[in-house]
Amino acid sequence: MNFGSPFMFLLVLPVAIAAWRLFRRGRNRGIKFSAFQRIPEGSSAGWRAFLSSLSPYVLLLSLLMLVIASARPRTALSRQTKSIDAIAIAMTMDVSGSMLALDFAPKECFEGRRSFTIEMSRLAMVKKIFADFVRKRPDDLIGLVAFGGYASTRVPLTLDHEALLKVLSAIDVPTGSGEQMTAIGDGLAVALARLKDSTLQSKIVILLSDGVSNVGAVQPEQAAAAAAELGIKVYTIGVGTASRHSPFLVKDIFGSERVMYQNTSFDEAQLKSIAEKTGGVYFDLNDRNALEEALREIDKLEKTKIDSDVYDRWNEYFAIFLLIGAILLVLAVSMSMASTRRLA
Repeated sequence: MNFGSPFMFLLVLPVAIAAWRLFRRGRNRGIKFSAFQRIPEGSSAGWRAFLSSLSPYVLLLSLLMLVIASARPRTALSRQTKSIDAIAIAMTMDVSGSMLALDFAPKECFEGRRSFTIEMSRLAMVKKIFADFVRKRPDDLIGLVAFGGYASTRVPLTLDHEALLKVLSAIDVPTGSGEQMTAIGDGLAVALARLKDSTLQSKIVILLSDGVSNVGAVQPEQAAAAAAELGIKVYTIGVGTASRHSPFLVKDIFGSERVMYQNTSFDEAQLKSIAEKTGGVYFDLNDRNALEEALREIDKLEKTKIDSDVYDRWNEYFAIFLLIGAILLVLAVSMSMASTRRLA
C-alpha cells in the first residue's frame, strides 16, 4: 500500500500536539477537598463524567482517521513492467497563418458543389497525419514542438500518447498569426534541444511544414547542420501545393464565414535540403503513401530497449477511513453534549 497524497500527513502534527496537551493535563488533574470524610460512601463520578473524559480521545482518533483518508491510501490493482524497443521522436509542426490555407479541399468545393470547412486546411491535415503516426508508434518516446513566429514545446518526450493526442487536438493557429511569421529554424532547434539529452540510441525529428521560413533567431540551414553534428536525422513532410493562390476561410465583421483567395508559398526545396543534410528523407503530404514510407524508414533505425512500468488502476481506501473518522467525530460530539446535558 502507498499514499496518493503523502504530504497530507503533515496534518498529524497539530493532532499530536493536541494529544500531548490532553495526556499532560490528564496526569495533573484533580481537586482539593478538605472535608473528605463528608463524601457519601459509594459515591461515583457517574456516567456523565465518564463520557466527558472519554470524548476527547474519541475526537483525536476521529481526526487521525480523517488525516489518513486525506492522504489517500491505495494499492495498485495491476502493475506491469514491460520491456520495449523504442526511439525518441520530436514531432515538429508548423502553426503559422499559412497553415490555414484550404489546399486539401476536394474538387467539389472549387466547383461550388460543396462548402469549404476548416477541416480541409493544411493544419487539419497535419494534425490528422500526426495522430495517425502516433497511434502506429505505441512504444516510442514522442514529443511535440509547435512553431509559428516562435517555437515552443507543447509536450516533452513521453510514452503517454493519450495525453499527447489531447494536446495535439487543441493546437490551433495563434490569433492574428500571418503567413510571414514562420520560424522553421527555431522550431527545429527546440526539437533538437529536447532530443539531445535523451539516452535512447536513435533520435529523430519529423518536421511538418510548408517549408517557408522567413523569421527566427536560427536559420534552417544552421539547425540542420546542428542536427547532423548531433547525429539526429530530420524527416521532413511537405504540407501544401504549388498553387500561388490558396483559399482561406475568414470571418467578416458580422461573424459570417466566407472564402478568400490569398497568395501562399510552398518551399519544397527547403524541406528537401534539411532532410538531405541530416541523413533523413523528404516526403510529400500529397502522396497518400508518404506516411507509410516514413514509418518503414523509421523502423530501420536502431532501437533502444527500455523498461516501462504500467499502472492500470488503483484501489482507493480513503472512503473507509473517511467513514470511520466521520462516525467517530459524530460520536465524540454526541458524548460531549450528553455529558453536559445538551443532548436533545
